Amino acid sequence: MFASFLIGLREGLEATLVVSILVAFLVKSDRRDRLPLVWSGVGAAVALSVGFGALLTFTAAHLESRQHELFDAIASLAATVFVTFMIFWMRTAARKMSGELREKLSDALQLGGTAVVVMAFLAVAREGLETALLWFAAAQGATASASPLIGISLGLLVSVAIGWGLYRSALRINLTKFFTWTGLLLILVAAGIFKYGVHDLQEAGVLPGLSTLAFDISGVLNPSAWYSTVLSGMFNITAQPSVLETVAWVAYAVPVLFLFLRPSSKAPVSPAPKSAQPAS
Repeated sequence: MFASFLIGLREGLEATLVVSILVAFLVKSDRRDRLPLVWSGVGAAVALSVGFGALLTFTAAHLESRQHELFDAIASLAATVFVTFMIFWMRTAARKMSGELREKLSDALQLGGTAVVVMAFLAVAREGLETALLWFAAAQGATASASPLIGISLGLLVSVAIGWGLYRSALRINLTKFFTWTGLLLILVAAGIFKYGVHDLQEAGVLPGLSTLAFDISGVLNPSAWYSTVLSGMFNITAQPSVLETVAWVAYAVPVLFLFLRPSSKAPVSPAPKSAQPAS
């Protein structure tokens, strides 16, 4: 449930920030008449995302055992790729995202109403589709079927509330720290999703070694305890993982955490020639 909450909070806030930038641009440029077009695009993107999540769930529910494992494995591996790309993309694109969105919306306004709807739809649909895929992949290891849905719903509601507070200037949040800490947690969630995908491939018979355990800490980590449920649901840490699962978790988490925490090196700015410097 907490993993789904984190996914909904992180992805939902990104989508909410996108919408707030578009709305603020129209309000400040005195183009309120175009707001319904933006909301139409946002509504279509939300509908597409919900439909995509429902399609994934429906498809998985109507597959045979081995096909189900393969489908879950592919979804888990795809979600790992998407969340990794998203985490690192936000580090580089967050600062210039506002300017790019305003520029695209300005161009769309000149083209007409349909262009505004399409632009708002595309801006939100990417976040929505990622959210649906990540939620489906994280929900595969849940012990209760309703927990992932409750978690992502709460995360989305909180993200909308935070976005509204930021838009109305009622909240002051350091977004850089927010995305850094949630990025760290999402990396660990993605490592668990990747580990679960490898486990599904082993259960489907694609990869060997399902019964070759890396360790057995069931005597220490009681599977029925609440903390075991949290660790399993959040990071897919289990008491009896296979060797290949453990290798997969470490092989993903260690290098990705290193790259994420590594300070970004900025090239020194060379001084402009005297002839190019403006007069005081």
